[in-house]
Amino acid sequence: MNVCIRKIPRTQDEEVQIRCHVVTKSVRELEMLIKSRQERLEGTRDGRSYAITLLDIYYVEAVDHRVFAYLKDDVYQLKMKLYEFETAYGENSFFRCSKAVIINLMKIQSLKPALNGRFSASMRNGEEVIISRKFVGELKDRLQKGKCNDR
Repeated sequence: MNVCIRKIPRTQDEEVQIRCHVVTKSVRELEMLIKSRQERLEGTRDGRSYAITLLDIYYVEAVDHRVFAYLKDDVYQLKMKLYEFETAYGENSFFRCSKAVIINLMKIQSLKPALNGRFSASMRNGEEVIISRKFVGELKDRLQKGKCNDR
């Protein structure tokens, strides 16, 4: 596969073209990755609204009926329920790892076994996220299938 990058004048719109013989699952995943780089969510912090880039999110957590997005150094409240986030972005690099947490697989630095069949994910921002044993098998399958090789 050839990759071509061309600079264009600022007066033209940027675009990405994928030319292929067959639209495979890998091509669809590439399309979703490119689209998710541009996707933004609205988050609030200290009474102000901010645009959050989807792939800057390390994990999303539900606490006391509120949903928070954790970025490298900041935390924002989202105006959606956890299941809504999972439905909208679960096919991207996001994975539900417990009842209250959805993790961005591309932000995991390392995984290690924890107590009682659970796993602990060390995130690139230094935080630890527990993956409950109910989701460990599915996580292993997803990582082995290469759904997030771009970590």
